[in-house]
Amino acid sequence: MAVSLGMRVSGLLVVGAVAVAVAAFTGGGTGTPDRGGGHGTIVTVGPSDGSRSAASPLPPVPRQSPAGEAGPTALPSTPGHTHRTTAPPTDTSPTPSPTHGNSLLLSPAWLPPGPVSPDADSTPDPSGVYDELRDPEQCRAALDVVPAASADPQWRVVRALATACLAVQGRGGSWDGAAEEYTGLAGKTDTCKGRAAYAVLGGLLDFHRLHPGATVRLHASGGTPACAYRVAGVDTGGDGEAQPGDPVAIELRDICFDPSELPRFGNVFIGGQQLAGPPVQRARAGDRLVLSAVVPSLGGYPRSVDVVVRYGTTEARLKDAFTVVAPAALPSPGVPSGSPQGVLPLGPLPAHLPGP
Repeated sequence: MAVSLGMRVSGLLVVGAVAVAVAAFTGGGTGTPDRGGGHGTIVTVGPSDGSRSAASPLPPVPRQSPAGEAGPTALPSTPGHTHRTTAPPTDTSPTPSPTHGNSLLLSPAWLPPGPVSPDADSTPDPSGVYDELRDPEQCRAALDVVPAASADPQWRVVRALATACLAVQGRGGSWDGAAEEYTGLAGKTDTCKGRAAYAVLGGLLDFHRLHPGATVRLHASGGTPACAYRVAGVDTGGDGEAQPGDPVAIELRDICFDPSELPRFGNVFIGGQQLAGPPVQRARAGDRLVLSAVVPSLGGYPRSVDVVVRYGTTEARLKDAFTVVAPAALPSPGVPSGSPQGVLPLGPLPAHLPGP
């Protein structure tokens, strides 16, 4: 049955209208504001290039560390602006301190300068051995010249120090022997070099107590000398004056050599004039020595004089030690000071001679 073209078009229009009505009813008003509590959502389609809107960035995504733990968060990149947060490396290992086993130990203090003893007689003595011990490489050689059986505190302290010197450097020696001598010598070293050696010995023993079994290399040190060798004073009898020919006492302190060597090899100067003969020892105790000297004849009285005691390379000087004054008046040469032999002195004459 033939259908006209008009009827076909009308039928298509009716079907289209019905479809539109059905779609509007089932879509809940898509494209129109929600009027009655509808449950539809508005979907916004972005640009066709797929870029995201700046108004709704994605949440930050935590980065994974190589260890599998969540690291600091990193914001996603946006066009024209990039921001990245990087955590600084963290070292949780402790910082080594000087007391750890893998650190270097500081070497204990060693002997200060003497000064060096002239040692004119070349005979081993405690002062000379002290000078040799100042080189820690010579501890064995120094120990070999120390009398093994000497009870002198000055010998004992350098022997104990040489023993500890070897022990702390891992070259032998005996910590027990050094500690025993240190205890027994308390208060008995009465010379400047002996006291310095005793103090250094104590430092080595302290080091051994803190670091048992440790060894270090000792180093020669400088600094202030152990002995302040000097003329401490001159005794003229109390008034600070002396005449030529008067005896005076010269006191020396902090002697850095064997005191017995000075009377044999030393010289004394008063007012720049060397006295005849060797110095005369008057008294001795530890590193203190008293010499006796006679004031020489000098010109230009009264005169303030220096006193100098010289031995080898050592010198002790006291400026303006005392004043030399003119000697007492003496009779002129050729003028008799008494009556001629066989002649009696005349007495006062009487005013009146007696009569016959």
